[in-house]
Amino acid sequence: MDACIPVTPHLLRERGLPPPEADSKDARGRVLVVAGCLEVPGAILLSAEAALRAGAGKVRIATCRDLAVPVGLAMPEARVLALPQSPDGRVSAEAAGVVIEQARACDAALIGPGMMDDGETSGLVRALLADPPAGALVLDAGAMAALAGDPARTHRLERPAVITPHAGEMARLLGVERSAIEADPLAAAREAAARFRTVTVMKGAQTHIVVPDGEAYLHVAGHAGLATAGSGDVLAGLIAGLLARGTGPGEAALWGVYLHGAAGRRLGLRRRRLPGA
Repeated sequence: MDACIPVTPHLLRERGLPPPEADSKDARGRVLVVAGCLEVPGAILLSAEAALRAGAGKVRIATCRDLAVPVGLAMPEARVLALPQSPDGRVSAEAAGVVIEQARACDAALIGPGMMDDGETSGLVRALLADPPAGALVLDAGAMAALAGDPARTHRLERPAVITPHAGEMARLLGVERSAIEADPLAAAREAAARFRTVTVMKGAQTHIVVPDGEAYLHVAGHAGLATAGSGDVLAGLIAGLLARGTGPGEAALWGVYLHGAAGRRLGLRRRRLPGA
């Protein structure tokens, strides 16, 4: 069980993506992105644009009220919903009803980029998981905190959710020190996948992907430039976009991690060739 399957082009060729429909945005899938706060508005655009670039046909963005118009102007192809917000500029748990309704109308929902690990976010996620949509689900950043106190929250989903923790977030999920996660990230990913019954993407210089039955994959072909703020928002958006196209949770995670790494390598090489870079 300690062995990991390498994530390679050969593996992915055996797990091809659903072919996009040539003439229908609706057939390519809808993504709901619930994201952002006044402190981290850029995460909304990073994740939503990544979902579209992954091939989704439409994206809906739900964010706190004060960000809705600026986000809509920055991303005019998106439908943007203004959610109730807390006094400190974060999406309020009172938005749960709207989020649940919108998630039911979409093929995939991404919750969490740019959202804080606080009571408002946890309340929103708990309500969503108590009345889950049939579509695919990605939990990122602050949205994962709602799982720590009750691992069974994700057990009732029709298909496994995808979670995307880095070492610090995984430590909080499992209630251990960060050093323990960094010492054995594969063991942590296995434990989270089994405990929460999720496809678990354990981010790092080497990324481990573990599905609920314990099968594990390892991606090592990233780039040091991906270790920067916002990189995880892009990865979460890629996975959500692939899910909206009809890709299964495990395959969406594998393809998302691979494409994210390939894009990082290409950009790193291009920047290195630029004068003065």
